[in-house]
Amino acid sequence: MAKQRQKDTGGLDGVAAAIRETGEKGPPPVHLWNPPYCGDLDIRIASDGTWFYLGTPIGRAPLVKLFASVLKREHDKYFLVTPVEKIGIIVEDAPFLAVEMRQDSTSAGSRLLFRTNVDDWVICDADHGLRFEPEISSGGLKPYLHVRRDLWAKVTRALFYDLVALGEERDVNGEPMFGVESGGEFFPMAKADALKELT
Repeated sequence: MAKQRQKDTGGLDGVAAAIRETGEKGPPPVHLWNPPYCGDLDIRIASDGTWFYLGTPIGRAPLVKLFASVLKREHDKYFLVTPVEKIGIIVEDAPFLAVEMRQDSTSAGSRLLFRTNVDDWVICDADHGLRFEPEISSGGLKPYLHVRRDLWAKVTRALFYDLVALGEERDVNGEPMFGVESGGEFFPMAKADALKELT
């Protein structure tokens, strides 16, 4: 059993203070930090994107955004990381939710932009791709968008239907696939003959 982080470190406010003390401008360089593991904190990101602390939703949006900025994934485990400590948390599905989508055109072609539940905008392209996984319970698909460094956002069901509406059929390695294009990349959803199952 993983050890619990000591409560005398100040819980949420203690972690927030440690993050703010870094004085970083812009996104913190979490990938450069490798502090010692200091146990787990009772923080859970639910499948709908809600952050909980000790079983209660964290209602302070700025605090959630602050914690999201120092989220790190190592294999299948998630941590909040500061320069001096690494704290384990639980993520039920994906740490972020893609809640808004826009489409624009550039000289290089059309691209999709997604806003996450922590107000980050992500351009869907080769570095921030879409993936579609089978959803066992419904027989449909669950779409995910790569946000950064192996952290993903689950795309809401409403936006998934928008993606289907934008989709097209293309030949991929000799097989007709249905998918969507963004940023010069084609992201297959499913075999073209399985299109009816997407909706």
